[in-house]
Amino acid sequence: MKKTFYVTTPIYYVNAKPHLGSLYSTLIADVIARWQMLKGEKTFFLTGTDEHGQKVAQAAHQAGKSPQEFVDSIIPAFKSVWERYDIAYNIFMRTTLASHKQGAQQLVAQLLKQGDVYKSLYEGWYCVSCETFVTNKDITDTDTVLCTTCGRPTTHVAEETYFFKLSAYQEKLLQWYKDNPHFITPKERSHEIINFVESGLKDISISRTTVPWGVPFPDDSVHTIYVWVEALCNYITAIGYGDSAKQQEFNTIWPADVHVVGKDIIRFHAVYWPALLMAAGLALPKRFLVHGWITVDKQKMSKSLGNVIDPITLCDEYGVDPVRYFLLKHIPITQDGNFSYADLEQCITSELANNLGNLLNRMVMLAEKNNSMSIDAPQQFSPEALKVHAACIDMMHTYDRHMQDYYFHLALNEILHFLHIVNAYFHANEPWKLAKTNMPAFKEVLSVVAHSLRAVAFYIMPVMPEKMRELLQGLGITYTQDTDIFETLRLDNWNQPFTLVTLLPLFTKPDTLMNDEKTVSSIAQQTTQEPVHESTIEFSDWAKVVLRIGTITSAEPVDNSDKLLRMQVDFGTFGLRQILAGIKPFCAIEDIVGTQTVFVYNLKPRKMAGLESQGMLLAGKDEKGAPTIIRPISTVPNGTQLQ
Repeated sequence: MKKTFYVTTPIYYVNAKPHLGSLYSTLIADVIARWQMLKGEKTFFLTGTDEHGQKVAQAAHQAGKSPQEFVDSIIPAFKSVWERYDIAYNIFMRTTLASHKQGAQQLVAQLLKQGDVYKSLYEGWYCVSCETFVTNKDITDTDTVLCTTCGRPTTHVAEETYFFKLSAYQEKLLQWYKDNPHFITPKERSHEIINFVESGLKDISISRTTVPWGVPFPDDSVHTIYVWVEALCNYITAIGYGDSAKQQEFNTIWPADVHVVGKDIIRFHAVYWPALLMAAGLALPKRFLVHGWITVDKQKMSKSLGNVIDPITLCDEYGVDPVRYFLLKHIPITQDGNFSYADLEQCITSELANNLGNLLNRMVMLAEKNNSMSIDAPQQFSPEALKVHAACIDMMHTYDRHMQDYYFHLALNEILHFLHIVNAYFHANEPWKLAKTNMPAFKEVLSVVAHSLRAVAFYIMPVMPEKMRELLQGLGITYTQDTDIFETLRLDNWNQPFTLVTLLPLFTKPDTLMNDEKTVSSIAQQTTQEPVHESTIEFSDWAKVVLRIGTITSAEPVDNSDKLLRMQVDFGTFGLRQILAGIKPFCAIEDIVGTQTVFVYNLKPRKMAGLESQGMLLAGKDEKGAPTIIRPISTVPNGTQLQ
């Protein structure tokens, strides 16, 4: 009966306001939901808050409020941030809702009735911060037992509790992982979970007698349901589980197509939750999308370090859509990512203002100057124009493939690469000259750019919904969602007429970019002489160097430097990196963009002209001393390591 694409975020603890990490999770789910809607799918997007447990009760006590008063006071902070960032959720789930309590109790009661839950004595270590038990196999020091997730000291507890027979589902889980290899993305997280389950599962405690702030255990009011069991139930209680009147709605939406979670809570979601669903006879989610942590300037976010990023302050300073774009583009889903203001500002300047916004502005200004705001497609495009059209089709197919894997950074990289092609076409044809000598050719260039920007706008719309609506407005397009827009674009023969509209610039360049003249000077003065004598090294020294092949997806000159180019390099599943190289005088940007090159991948990052270079391009020198870039003789997967 399922007819709805269902995506969820984790539900967030309410002991503090939302931060950059929770915003990142929510943005991922929002982009997935918007992508599916543009494909013509009916979607349901859930987010919300986890409001029970010992940690919340303690935070309420410190605030001098009852737990319910405390959680009620925190909810507006989450909703205001999500509203500010244009998060288009369908329901904001709260675990203090009566419908959630009813559904969670029904699931536990069923497991209790069928013998999957039993009462016994628990004695062990408990982390209040994470609301989690530390298993014996994770304990290395019995004097100071630290939480394996957050690293904080745990508390020894001994109490009567109900247990779920998790051990009975070990082989079923392993079989499920085998039969559904894409159940957990990325693969590294899948291997982690499979190894954990293969090492042996023990029954888990699912109730507490010492934490009254929670959902009462069915038929035993002395106990409350363990928060990590009760909270997981939100994914089904929010869509009608536990309410017979909503059974059809539940069947239409469940199972979830994507659960978006952080790597710190993957065991609860990818081990305990599927086992509970198996026991309850419910379908399992189709996929878990697991992202890493966000550091700030290479350090973990911490109040003591003063580097906690307030999402509201961030969007006030840089705008909502640029922040959305930066987080999805520059923090790969496959690994931990770093946030820095310098990187954000450089991204806005080069990728958004220069590559995208200026292309629209220059086209519209030329059209207005030459009384050509209405553009009709030519009867037949030139070979150069058809090459751009073919590149557009290639971009769409590659973008689609990356989005199916939820590799947002790689998908957006395809957009950047295509924009470089369009910009190169625009400059090569010099439409400002054609307007004086060949008006049909001039209008063809405008039509090619307009069609290209139309495709770009729709493909980036899930990431930057407001800015892309503005871009479409500049092309004279009013979009009414009704069918699969991407299928329409893939079949498009570029015969669309456009009525251009003059707009304010889409993106404003930040004026706080850092610059380091001393570094520029030192790079410019590097000698080209080779040493007379070369010392030998041990193999162990060579083994420390990691050489990988990556595709240069974009390149641009660095301000105030005669030699440096700033490149974005795609290393496949190893992510996207910014690398600077002193090759500007020796090669044209269009000659290197899209090519595969060899890089030192594990070189310590260094600042060059105020920008961080995260690797080194390898090049030889010709007889005149000009660098010759080292490239593979045939195409290999990005990220391939040289042996």
